[in-house]
Amino acid sequence: MAKEKKSFVLRINGETMSALEKWAADEFRSVNGQLEYIITDALRKAGRLPKNSNSDNE
Repeated sequence: MAKEKKSFVLRINGETMSALEKWAADEFRSVNGQLEYIITDALRKAGRLPKNSNSDNE
């Protein structure tokens, strides 16, 4: 079964956004995909995701 996705507004300064856009492009991801990857990775490393959680972002 597909996981429900939720949307939200994020305010970010221009310099950070530019760096994020470059990073995403370097890894062939959209900015949204890059943010999802970064957040999921941080949650996994912090032990805040279930061990058997499969992410669509990998």
